[in-house]
Amino acid sequence: MKALAIALALLPPAIAAASGITLKSLDLTLPDGAATFPPGAGADAANGNCLACHSVEMVLTQPAMSKAGWEAEVAKMRSVYKAPVDTKDVPAIVDYLVSIKGN
Repeated sequence: MKALAIALALLPPAIAAASGITLKSLDLTLPDGAATFPPGAGADAANGNCLACHSVEMVLTQPAMSKAGWEAEVAKMRSVYKAPVDTKDVPAIVDYLVSIKGN
């Protein structure tokens, strides 16, 4: 079993070498992710729930939507993507999103 694990670990470099591909290590600096939503009623609910998966910038670049649009979007996050958003937080999040990105 140990030999198999070693063989599997060495396989990608061996394939790369055989194909003429050179693998290199990179240094990558990621943003610190410390940004929070602009102040307002519901910002705490958005910060506490949405930032687990999304950056503020990502949310703020979304198109403006109606309240029904934001309700559908939050419902999709909960049902399709299984976002652990407490039902009691949904109205505050939706109202907040409408206040900053509503039409």
